[in-house]
Amino acid sequence: MPELPAGPMAPPTPPVRLTELLAREELGLRGIAGPPEAELLWVHTSEMADPYPYLLGGELLLSAGVLLTDPDTYVSRLVEAGAAALGFGVRPVHETVPAELVAACDRYGLPLIEVPPKTPFTAIARAVWRLMAEARLRELRRVTRAQQALAMAAARTDPVPAVLHQLAAQLEGRAVLLTADGEELHAAGRTPAPDVRAALTRLSRVVAPVLRPAPASATDTLGTTHLAAYALGGGQGLVLTLATERREPGDHTVAGIAVVLLSLLAAPHQGADAAGRSAALVRLLLGADPAGVAPLLGGAEQWTLVHARRSGGAAPDPLTAGALGAALGSALVDAGRGRDAVRVLVPGGDRITPQPGWTLGASAPAAITALDVADAQAARALGRAEATRTPLSYHRADTGRGLAALIPREAAEAHARALLAPLTEPLAETLRCWLSLHGSWDRTAVALSVHRNTVRQRIGRCAVLLGVDLDDMDVRTELWVALRLG
Repeated sequence: MPELPAGPMAPPTPPVRLTELLAREELGLRGIAGPPEAELLWVHTSEMADPYPYLLGGELLLSAGVLLTDPDTYVSRLVEAGAAALGFGVRPVHETVPAELVAACDRYGLPLIEVPPKTPFTAIARAVWRLMAEARLRELRRVTRAQQALAMAAARTDPVPAVLHQLAAQLEGRAVLLTADGEELHAAGRTPAPDVRAALTRLSRVVAPVLRPAPASATDTLGTTHLAAYALGGGQGLVLTLATERREPGDHTVAGIAVVLLSLLAAPHQGADAAGRSAALVRLLLGADPAGVAPLLGGAEQWTLVHARRSGGAAPDPLTAGALGAALGSALVDAGRGRDAVRVLVPGGDRITPQPGWTLGASAPAAITALDVADAQAARALGRAEATRTPLSYHRADTGRGLAALIPREAAEAHARALLAPLTEPLAETLRCWLSLHGSWDRTAVALSVHRNTVRQRIGRCAVLLGVDLDDMDVRTELWVALRLG
């Protein structure tokens, strides 16, 4: 059955090949049993007799065999847990690698590495992390080069065939653009075998828009060939299919870039709304007044800015960010980069609802000329949502009701400015966040994406500059009102 990806993490950190680690001469590692190839996702050290419950799979498990009594059962449990390889340190527990352990690793197909006495386990872990960082950098550079090549192809006079040709070249495979009925519109790359072409057609139906609900992408394998299908946007029902002999961690990212480009290029025309948005963005880039282009964005008088992050910290790709925008009723989406928040500009302010798999922070409704203020509000609301582990948090606007409404506004604002004058903006923002979260160091650190010690230092600095005792509730109350007015 085809695999339906739950959510792309693009490009993820590539695994480290065991042969690369063995090639590090300073470590003195030696493969003595099992297959010579393995892919390492991380390093784990354990002296438990059965570490199975604590393994995630893909580990290079390091052990000195302190509690090793039954090598056959030990190795079978490691293989069952999905461990990638076993590194066995000789001395002081064992003078040599036990022969029964060597035989068990050969029997179960688990790579066994001899670790010499002079090599500490921490040195092996450090080497794996370094190799992983180097592989990550290479993959990021490859994805960047592919993105530039695809963008240049999209600027040619025959952009759709050019993008497909460049995609096939970057992934060293076959790229085909199909209609919703499975008819081949354009293709690039080496023609695959008939069974691969048939498998691609079947896979394309998994993401075809005739299915409701249909996933945005699907993958499968046929022998050694990796297959993938992506639904294009634009309402045309087009599907991009790929067949490659290898699958690198960044390939899904490269394909996602091509999907976005092809979705734009393959659409026969822009609707009036899309044309208006494009015109508005061009005019803004050319220096037009935001109020003047607001009617082209849909005519809304008020806009709500939403900041969003994937639950669990996964980095969203443009397709995932676009799907969030569609769910919120807007095509004005900034996908961000890495841990940056996705930003969605939503007309009005009454359509923001929690979205599965996302944490959201929403600003108060604002005019098009005040989006900078809304951006800061949404950022603070997202930080509070993450700190309190709630799916959606709104900016807490001053409603002008309650006791605050009894204070003369002009005099109160003047007092607030004078009271907070010693604080820089970062200090004031930290104090505002800390007070809103009831003085919690940990939640404030999460909300501001800083270390809890940084929060402590900033709050301590605020107390010194303001000359107040922040443990005093009267002081906290006065500062909170001032910050709300400021």
